[in-house]
Amino acid sequence: MARLPYADLAHPEVSPLVEQIVAERGSVLLLYQMLLQSPPVARGWLNHLTGIRHNSSLAGDLREMVIMRIAILNRAPYEADQHAPIALNEGMSQAQLDDLPDWASSALFSDKERAVLAYADAMTLHVQVPDAVFAAVKPHFEAKQLVELTATIATYNMVSRFLEALEIHTTDED
Repeated sequence: MARLPYADLAHPEVSPLVEQIVAERGSVLLLYQMLLQSPPVARGWLNHLTGIRHNSSLAGDLREMVIMRIAILNRAPYEADQHAPIALNEGMSQAQLDDLPDWASSALFSDKERAVLAYADAMTLHVQVPDAVFAAVKPHFEAKQLVELTATIATYNMVSRFLEALEIHTTDED
């Protein structure tokens, strides 16, 4: 159970934002139900995540691969539960998802994917990215996409930390 109560989605202060979330996402996930405790924060978060997930030129399979890797590294099961179906829909295989915990010893990832995963690992685990890791990922992307990849990794570290600090888990949906 989450550490704080979820927002009352019928409250007049959040109703317009609830309508926007439903229109854009189809439903109000637990993440947004918690964020709606602070409508200004929820609004900013929604706009930011929409930019990352829906307005980026980064390939969907790579985006979801780093999101899933971050969920593993940060022990954020709700994030993994939400994104595994999206990752499969975006082109990741179930075998790749299964191998993500030990991607470095897997033969299922291309050189580009390995560079991306090393970059995600460095940003998530150490914050500072070694020159060699950056040098390996840089040739695979134009500057715009490298900024989008970096922002995606940073953003989903934020998401997983928020989820885990407040103990938001899939079991809360029961």
